[in-house]
Amino acid sequence: MSVRLKLTLSYAGFLMLAGALLLAAVWVSLLRFMPDVGASPDGPLKRSDFLHIFAPTAGTGLVFLLVFGLVGGWILAGRMLAPLTRITDATRMATNGSLAHRIRLPGRDDEFRELADAFDAMLARLEAHIAEQRRFAANASHELRTPLATSKALLDVARSDPNRDTGELIDRLHAVNARAIDLTEALLLLSRAERRSVTREHVDLSLMAEEATETLLPLAERHGVTIETGGDIAPTIGSQALLLQLTTNLVHNAIIHNLPEQGMVWVNTSVRPGTVVLTVENTGEKLTPQLASTLTEPFQRGTERVHTDHAGVGLGLAIVETITHTHDGTLTLAPRSAGGIRITVELPAAAPHAGG
Repeated sequence: MSVRLKLTLSYAGFLMLAGALLLAAVWVSLLRFMPDVGASPDGPLKRSDFLHIFAPTAGTGLVFLLVFGLVGGWILAGRMLAPLTRITDATRMATNGSLAHRIRLPGRDDEFRELADAFDAMLARLEAHIAEQRRFAANASHELRTPLATSKALLDVARSDPNRDTGELIDRLHAVNARAIDLTEALLLLSRAERRSVTREHVDLSLMAEEATETLLPLAERHGVTIETGGDIAPTIGSQALLLQLTTNLVHNAIIHNLPEQGMVWVNTSVRPGTVVLTVENTGEKLTPQLASTLTEPFQRGTERVHTDHAGVGLGLAIVETITHTHDGTLTLAPRSAGGIRITVELPAAAPHAGG
């Protein structure tokens, strides 16, 4: 039985029950004041006479209520379930791959309207996510194809020219292979962060900042970049490995995308009500807000930024954004007026660890 038929029968059954109770109440009330015997033919009606008159009328009334309840219930149930039919049709269309369709249910705010709006919002998020995944897959395929095609070309040249210097060939193949490995590892890390398969523990962001700075200090020295760190103890709950990767990526990007000489990087941690904040900013070329907002997209590299041989694989900030969202935080990118960029990561704060 369909829901509409069930509702129709429910309406009709309730109406029949109400009618039967009403007739029973009328019957009992009248019988109290009606004599059973002793009435003359021209006097008041006896109970037996009243039963013969009342019963057919009551039966006719109940039949009318039944028909009225079935017809009215069918119409009312159809009107009540019409929004659900639209939602069902939209679900079928989404199942067939049409994610662009929206219900946009009109009318007052009720449970059906709330359900339809939530379904539309889900479709919008799903459509955006699938589009992002398709772009990511296309970009990843392109990025992986480049080092493989380069390796093939180098090997073809070596095979056609046996007298070529093998040392130079090996160096170039090593560099291309290292880039392919870096890209693969970055993709695996991004996939792990997106799955949210992390072990959470107490983490101090200030310690992550210090460790990342110490690790990347030789790179900063080679690029002539000075790093200044400071701030407060910033306790949060999350994956120590992922948060260290987040901090390392931010500092690494700040170093390699900097001025050609005498560049600066500032790494700071602070505490706000309910949150802890990691801020990394650097000097560099001036960026527009529009360009800054696209830098977290996978394989997106700002054309106005200074490129070096350490330009990475284009996933640094994409990984940062994914790790931030995995830890229920927010990531903000803002160009500095003097050049460069300020990147802020805000995460939920944790109470100081009882063990120390």
